[in-house]
Amino acid sequence: MSGGKATKVEESFQRVLGFKKMADRWQNSHNHCVWQTTLGQRRNLYAALRTQDTRGQELALADKQLLMARRAALHQLLEQEHRQYQQELNLTGRAFYVERL
Repeated sequence: MSGGKATKVEESFQRVLGFKKMADRWQNSHNHCVWQTTLGQRRNLYAALRTQDTRGQELALADKQLLMARRAALHQLLEQEHRQYQQELNLTGRAFYVERL
């Protein structure tokens, strides 16, 4: 082999070796991206489950608060009506029977 031809084969070999390294880096990068994507999907699944659980807890607490507010409003309405009935009975000279111990 002549000197020029050997240099040309060596350059070609170096170029092929560079392409192989580049392909390996691309494959590693691709594998890493796929791994990150599946990891993200798994993480998002757990985040969605946590969010759903949190949402359920918040709805339960909101229902409880709404029930307490409605009970308080009903209690206030009943007290107001009781006072109104007492006033009407007092105007006619009557009263509620209240047992005192």
